[in-house]
Amino acid sequence: MGQIIRSYREKAAFQEDRFNAVVLGQDENTKALLVCCEPGQYIPVHRPGVAVTFVVLEGEGTLVAGEKEEKVGPGAVAFAAAGEERGLKAETRLLALHVVAPPPTGEDHAGVVARLEQGVWRQP
Repeated sequence: MGQIIRSYREKAAFQEDRFNAVVLGQDENTKALLVCCEPGQYIPVHRPGVAVTFVVLEGEGTLVAGEKEEKVGPGAVAFAAAGEERGLKAETRLLALHVVAPPPTGEDHAGVVARLEQGVWRQP
């Protein structure tokens, strides 16, 4: 089950219309993804029942974790406990490591899907 990826850049894959999440590894307890965003793309702010850690590898943007919202760049780390708000919006091309525990369900992603369809990063 273990694996080594020599460089996260090998896995980077961007999409024109929305962020792309590339699975780097997963088991029943944890899921690790490389989040790839073009400028202006985002993971909508939502409150799933899973914990998440974000590590910005490249680029600049805004991170939401709990009640905090900050402009961030390479090296920034954010943690949001299960049930807390989280989201990411890219100002420049951005790559971030996204570790979720446990892996989210379809119900956990319902808020993301709805906000992407509405074109809304954060509810007012």
